[in-house]
Amino acid sequence: MSNTKDISVEEIRTWLDEVMDPEIPVLSLNDLGVITGIEIQASGKVKVNMTPTFSGCPAMDYMKRDVEETLQKNGIDDFDVHLSFETQWNSNMISEKGRAALKKFGLAPPPKHNLIVDIDLLEHSKCPYCDSTNTEMKTPFGPALCRSLHFCHNCNQAFEQFKPL
Repeated sequence: MSNTKDISVEEIRTWLDEVMDPEIPVLSLNDLGVITGIEIQASGKVKVNMTPTFSGCPAMDYMKRDVEETLQKNGIDDFDVHLSFETQWNSNMISEKGRAALKKFGLAPPPKHNLIVDIDLLEHSKCPYCDSTNTEMKTPFGPALCRSLHFCHNCNQAFEQFKPL
């Protein structure tokens, strides 16, 4: 059993900043907003709660494994990484740092919303290359469940948007 006496939740969160989304390797799970809780129990056990972006997200098993490996690499042997559906993930949970990383990667970050998502939010995306709004959604079905395909008529670039959810 590991000694977590001198380890803080903030330190664990810093370790998890190194765990990247397997489909978007510039975005940490913290910045994506899927790490929804970290707790160090009185027994020393570390509990990490993760909320999937989609209930059928194929990357969640990989994400969970990467979190477990990161905890082990940092000397934590007694832990529970739990996939939680208590809090529904939404794209507002992506941090500002995460939104900047998405844009730099060439993915349009999802617009912030008031938890009411309509087709207008999905169809009208800002181009991550030139910041134009003269864009068109080609299909809501991208290479991953969380992405849609768009085209910018200003710079003539195709791009993906992380869907507002």
